[in-house]
Amino acid sequence: MKIINGSVFLEDGKFDEVDVVCKDGLISDIGQDVASSSDTEIFDASDCYVIPGLCDIHLHGCMSFDACDGTKEALAAMAKYEASVGVTSILPTTMTYPEETLTTIAKAVADYRKYDNDTEGFATIHGINMEGPFISPEKKGAQNPKYIQNPDYDMFHRINVASGNSVRLCDIAPETEGAMEFIDKAKKETRISLAHTTADYDTCKEAFMRGAKHLTHLFNAMPAFTHRAPGPIGAAAENENVTPELICDGVHVYPAAVNMMYKVFSADRLIMISDSMRATGLPDGEYELGGQPVTVKGRLATLHDGTIAGSATNLFDCMMTAVKEMNIPLADAILCASRNPAKAIGVYNTVGSITIGKQADFVIINKSDLSIKKVIVRGKYVNS
Repeated sequence: MKIINGSVFLEDGKFDEVDVVCKDGLISDIGQDVASSSDTEIFDASDCYVIPGLCDIHLHGCMSFDACDGTKEALAAMAKYEASVGVTSILPTTMTYPEETLTTIAKAVADYRKYDNDTEGFATIHGINMEGPFISPEKKGAQNPKYIQNPDYDMFHRINVASGNSVRLCDIAPETEGAMEFIDKAKKETRISLAHTTADYDTCKEAFMRGAKHLTHLFNAMPAFTHRAPGPIGAAAENENVTPELICDGVHVYPAAVNMMYKVFSADRLIMISDSMRATGLPDGEYELGGQPVTVKGRLATLHDGTIAGSATNLFDCMMTAVKEMNIPLADAILCASRNPAKAIGVYNTVGSITIGKQADFVIINKSDLSIKKVIVRGKYVNS
């Protein structure tokens, strides 16, 4: 049994000076002056904040590995690195590839979840975020145009089955042929996100009315919000069922725009993501994303034509950038990087907050500079 005492971020979104008890990988008790026994280990976090492990539902890779490698080795490397930086729940994200490749990736995730998902010190993989191939070629971003196609429910279903029914997010461009019919069918199996789209406000509004509930990386690869053409952002803002993603790395979205979207969507809906690619955690240099060469310099990752190509920043650093550079209150930033993504992909019953009965995943951060002091996954120290 382990007891952590400190300023704990509880499910109500507030900090409280309490003890948290971990037993058998779960949170077994929360309170003040919790009784201990001779075999109890006490972690003194009195000078720290204790927050829930973060949940990144949109990341492609890190440490030279990528979800699209389609191997358990790649998934394990991603899960290990993410845990080390306080991201204890992840949703590896695919790129635009043909069905055969996506099926291989799906099977690798299914195998990993079945046999290796409780590896000590590794983040939990909750399934797949299927970002391609049902997108618009006009807003492809760093996606490979060779494999872009119209939404195909039967194809999606086959991939979902191969994944062990764990495709928790699936992106579509709602203006493409068959998109609305895809939403009608697929919404029973996954959370549908509008992404890489040229769709106008009315089209997006219809997509949300029919059952899409998510918007991928707000501002990026979509029409801009204007007073006569509010587009996807306007449609999402007025529908309280929709959760928008936002990359807070300081590159993808200007700080003032991040703060504005925080005020529009509030900490109840906004979801912070990293959109990280395989260069994350590594030095500047030449890398690859979705089969295309990428140059990384600092936080910026670009294709050779200058297109921004994912992020080179992990979710914890994105969250800290939001707090330190974008004027997002710490408590709200934590909700946007833990509770909200966990709720969106349907895993909030097990992770996403410090609550009795949930997985004992914590990030212990120094109050002085908000740096990570210790990460705990399923009640065990990471990198200790």
